[in-house]
Amino acid sequence: MTKERKYERLNCFAPPEKIVSERKYNLILGGTILYGLLINVLMCRYFPAVQLAESVGTLGLFIGYIALTIAGVVISASSKNAGVSFLGYNLIVLPIGVMVTILVTAYGGLRSSVVISAFWYTGVITLIMCAAAAAFPRFFARIGGFLFSALIGLMVVGFLTWLIPGMTSFYSIAGAVIFSLYIGYDMFRSQVYPKTADNAVDCAVDIYLDIINLFIMLLQIFGNRDN
Repeated sequence: MTKERKYERLNCFAPPEKIVSERKYNLILGGTILYGLLINVLMCRYFPAVQLAESVGTLGLFIGYIALTIAGVVISASSKNAGVSFLGYNLIVLPIGVMVTILVTAYGGLRSSVVISAFWYTGVITLIMCAAAAAFPRFFARIGGFLFSALIGLMVVGFLTWLIPGMTSFYSIAGAVIFSLYIGYDMFRSQVYPKTADNAVDCAVDIYLDIINLFIMLLQIFGNRDN
């Protein structure tokens, strides 16, 4: 998302007819997040992601994933229309669902202890961080720069894990901490923006990605523990 779009979301002088009530805003926000997560759960249950990966190949799957997610982020971030932003959201949810399905299958499927543990811990942490965002807004208002720097550091560590396999556990734990804090931070930010339907969908994209990344990190943590 461009700096201009962030500034616009924060300082939007939306026409009165575009402002919705706080309750409706949060219903759109929460409903959009739950919609994306439910789609991913259904994909893990019914979508033949492994067969798709075998048919198109790893490179083809990766290119499709990158192309669709970038398109979804650009569409959602640049649009001022909630319906168009929701279309972009779906372009993010679907390819991520394919990747999550492959990971879940690799860890034994939806009924495996690793996946179930990661699922429940993700839910509990998400609820805790949402409550913390409401209870300690000043804390989350200050940590944006720190989280961004930590995320860059995590990307560097992620690259190093290819060279030093022993760093995998540290990478997963650090990632889980960072994305947990990001859930609280993005939830805090969602309440600062003007209450429009489009902003609700845009914020849902951010929080959805935080939750998915947390789930993936927890999968790795519990998978390493069981191994």
